[in-house]
Amino acid sequence: MSCVAGAHAQSRPLVIEHVAVLTMTTPRPLTDQTVIIRDGRIVAVTASARAAIPRDAQRIDGTGRYLMPGLAEMHAHVPPGNPPTQYVDRVLSLYLLNGVTTARGMLGDPKHLALRAQLERAERFGPRLVTSGPSLNGTSAPTVEIGMRLVREQKAAGYDFMKIHPGITREVFDSIAATAAREGIGFAGHVPVDVGLGRALGARYLSIDHVDGVVEALLRPAARGKAASSQFFGLNLIDDIDPRGLDSVVRAIKTSGVSVVTTQTIFDHIVGLDPPEVIAARPEMRYWPTQEVQAWIRQKGAFLAGAAASPEQRTRYLAFRQTLLRALRAADVPIVLGSDGPQVWNVPGFSVHREMKALVAAGWSPYEVLRMGTLNVARFFNWNDAGSVAPGMRADLLMLHANPLDDITNASRIQSVIRGGTLYDRADLDARLAALAVPPA
Repeated sequence: MSCVAGAHAQSRPLVIEHVAVLTMTTPRPLTDQTVIIRDGRIVAVTASARAAIPRDAQRIDGTGRYLMPGLAEMHAHVPPGNPPTQYVDRVLSLYLLNGVTTARGMLGDPKHLALRAQLERAERFGPRLVTSGPSLNGTSAPTVEIGMRLVREQKAAGYDFMKIHPGITREVFDSIAATAAREGIGFAGHVPVDVGLGRALGARYLSIDHVDGVVEALLRPAARGKAASSQFFGLNLIDDIDPRGLDSVVRAIKTSGVSVVTTQTIFDHIVGLDPPEVIAARPEMRYWPTQEVQAWIRQKGAFLAGAAASPEQRTRYLAFRQTLLRALRAADVPIVLGSDGPQVWNVPGFSVHREMKALVAAGWSPYEVLRMGTLNVARFFNWNDAGSVAPGMRADLLMLHANPLDDITNASRIQSVIRGGTLYDRADLDARLAALAVPPA
């Protein structure tokens, strides 16, 4: 699917007039602004009364609308292996249709390198893609020699970073970290139990996703031997932790400078007690293949029936997660927005908005949460041309019907998506969503 098919391709300047601008550098909108876009870049943001509009411009009336940077999904999954092209396009489309203009793929595949280039050239409809290499884990990297070789190979192949999964031993991890430093490639993801949170922070992960490793770091001395039996980010260990150590652990994360990706929706969906049939009735499920929704129902049912934690323990675990999130906010730990979609119940794109809502419920302001998906991401990647609305920035933008600073759910009330300077208005977005809708059984 072409990125410009059905959209307003910009061979001439695009001008959005009389719009409120959320720059993300200030918590207050700039009112009645005119934004001029040319060749995929913002060239001017000025008060509408003073704007010099190019004669050949396509003009869009932004009265009553709010313009902000596009969002990022920093724990995305692009289908690996050999899935049907239509399935890959569904995932990519759902990201962009929900305002996700940047996706960080957390389980890479050799085919994702070509896909990254296609998306950059606007040959596919979807977000900008930053991709890891294939997973480094206890199976793929069982020895020091293999771990070092995989680092060199992934760097040479051109992956943006490496993904760490569980099972890696401390010896292998140390060799991976040292080789990565020499090769100039970073790594992110899970914290293997044998590595531990302290070593992960010292090794300067790019990000620790799911806030992994915290439960194991809080185990009481008498229970530390149980770390090897940790299940689902320490769910089965919730009664063995000493929460009094949480502030110290969070300060260590803050001091390290390592960013965190919360993926709170995954915990709410998998650990939470909501019946799977209730979650399956959510509106976004109409855009996800029926067989996969049914698989999620079975997976959730099996988890509820066979989890090593009782319903009471799961409730305590979710309460601990809320305490953890509040502690991260209090310490001003750098957070970048990620929901882990598509995973169980996380339909791509839609799950980012559910994640933002969960973070506001945990205590962050809408402005803080929006920065997690915009300006914080640009700083994470050291991009100086993204994350805000200002001259020189890439024109990856959302125009909203209402102010998301008042209510974070307004970030999902999208009037238009602009990707690389190409405008997709509400009619086009609706048409694309309609084409993706799965007929009722």
